[in-house]
Amino acid sequence: MKSKHRILILLLVFWSVLAGAQQVRPVPDGAGREECRGDSTVQTGNVPHGLEQLPVKTGIEVLRDTDFAALRGKRVGLITNPTGVDSRLVSTVDILDSASRRGVLRLVALYGPEHGVRGNAAAGETVAAETDPKSGVRVFSLYGAAKKPARAMLEGIDVLVFDIQDIGSRSYTYISTMGLAMEAAAECGVPFMVLDRPNPLGGLRIEGCETIDPGFSSFVSAYPVPYVHGMTVGELARLLNGEKMLKGGVQCDLTVIPMQGWRRNRTWNDCGLPWVPTSPHIPTPESAFYYPVTGTVGELGTLQIGVGYTLPFRTIAAPWIADADSLARRLNALPELKGFRFRPIHYKPFYGAGKDVEQHGVQIYLTDSSATGAVLTLVPFYVMQELAAMYPARKPISAAAGSRLSMFDKVLGTDRLRRLFVGAGCRVTPEMKALWRPSAAFLAARERYLLY
Repeated sequence: MKSKHRILILLLVFWSVLAGAQQVRPVPDGAGREECRGDSTVQTGNVPHGLEQLPVKTGIEVLRDTDFAALRGKRVGLITNPTGVDSRLVSTVDILDSASRRGVLRLVALYGPEHGVRGNAAAGETVAAETDPKSGVRVFSLYGAAKKPARAMLEGIDVLVFDIQDIGSRSYTYISTMGLAMEAAAECGVPFMVLDRPNPLGGLRIEGCETIDPGFSSFVSAYPVPYVHGMTVGELARLLNGEKMLKGGVQCDLTVIPMQGWRRNRTWNDCGLPWVPTSPHIPTPESAFYYPVTGTVGELGTLQIGVGYTLPFRTIAAPWIADADSLARRLNALPELKGFRFRPIHYKPFYGAGKDVEQHGVQIYLTDSSATGAVLTLVPFYVMQELAAMYPARKPISAAAGSRLSMFDKVLGTDRLRRLFVGAGCRVTPEMKALWRPSAAFLAARERYLLY
């Protein structure tokens, strides 16, 4: 036993010396993995055995370790929310404000996306322009009358910094905010910096076609990337910039501060980091896996998905489902859903859609979150398939109101998936599966912008 302890201590010392000997540097736009592979922030191989699960250092911590060298002497604007924290849950606002008070940099403006800089706005609620009471820095709203920073909002700053935890799905609004901010920065000649964070779904899972059909672009489908994109926010920013996906093909002066220790096969629970709810209905990192499962079908308004109950995005239910046990059995028997298990559930939502109304349906379990063979985003179509077979007069997708169908299509970026499903008598078809795949061209382009 003592011998094992000595070996472990020697390995830890070796790793500390190795990490300290390598200088951390920002990754400018255009630098790919091949160019950066010798950098400890993006190295993917030769990790000493037993040390693969060391905690990940996020971009803000890597930046702080350099005493904010990339921001030294600059007037900084910061886009963030409560998810912008270090491993000790200290806000990026407070970290940069502390550096500002020391004279290292000047924090001169904050920008609030959905839910606000300090998280004091509900989902969909307008974020107010105000003064942050703790730092005394002015806050501009990016979730109200304007979702893109106006030129006046960027006056007097030398660099615009983005530090928000994404959840890996295209329809989550934070990446839309990032893209609009990049556009504004490009138009105003202001450099843009992303402090990178893990994708909680890992970096290997990619689901959905990247095409946004004409007429279906929106704040929940702003950029042509797959619905589950398998990229960090830093990698996604590099893709949007490098492939000229921003409006008008503009490109900003982009720098990404990469993480240390993240690997593409690491989901959130492998990172050793505390989870801050990214929004009220994503209370745990597991919620990020269920959001792409039911978030789309929730737009129909005909099925309850656990929002308003204790299981947000983890159920599919309705008052008219008379035999939840049979529904669970049918779903568990489908070979296409072998990565999931379903159990019958009965509950009353505490608020929101279906409040105090008894719901019957299934709770969804992803049995292996690292298995990329389990296609998260097609699950609701299989559930609707089985419901249509059980209750032919109650087809959820056919019963949806026109405005709800429109939002459902916008979230998916196309109406083709819905039309194929309805045209086949509410059954999942090979054509749907073929449509709902990223193209080889996109995958090749994506590869050029990966950092890890």
